[in-house]
Amino acid sequence: MTAVGNGAQTAGRPTRLPRSARRKQLLAAAQEVFVAQGYHAAAMDDIAERAGVSKPVLYQHFPGKMDLYLALLDTHCDAIVAKVHDAMRSTNDNKERVGASVQAYFDFVDHESEAFRLVFESDLRNDPAVRQRVERVEQGCIAAITDTIISDTGVSRSHAELLASGLVGAAETAAQFWLAGGRQVPKAEAEALVAALSWRGIASFPLQGESA
Repeated sequence: MTAVGNGAQTAGRPTRLPRSARRKQLLAAAQEVFVAQGYHAAAMDDIAERAGVSKPVLYQHFPGKMDLYLALLDTHCDAIVAKVHDAMRSTNDNKERVGASVQAYFDFVDHESEAFRLVFESDLRNDPAVRQRVERVEQGCIAAITDTIISDTGVSRSHAELLASGLVGAAETAAQFWLAGGRQVPKAEAEALVAALSWRGIASFPLQGESA
């Protein structure tokens, strides 16, 4: 039996971990199983075995498979939104902000865990709870960029939201296309290409106090 994390088993007996550590261990195991098999093909037996625990231990922390899946989605949805917020706050240089936000998406899809598949390629996209979380990612990233556009250009919120949605859509779609295509363009070069395309568009809007 393969165990995830340190101390999952000792001499054939499960190690008692603090609840937070056990939860983290179970989520790591579940992520590997969901990414490899998809939600529908994954089984709680598989996840328990991957974590090196009994099913009763797994059910103590997560009443069902959907609870596990949603917990993972919350973690990764929050992470990508936080990355875009950080990109907006990382500098006052708007060209660098665009580059950092594009990099956030490429970093997310290129991570070895392949967690992006849970967010962008879920076989549960039609489930209301899953769809709500995926939409929250898009809305959260758009909101972060919208506030920056309004602050810097003074355009209306409706205009800023439309511009932000375009930037988010370009970064997300390009990052996934790059990965699906086998990373034929070096990652840094791919990020720079997408950032340059986005920047040349957004830079046409003058800063507040400047004339068009």
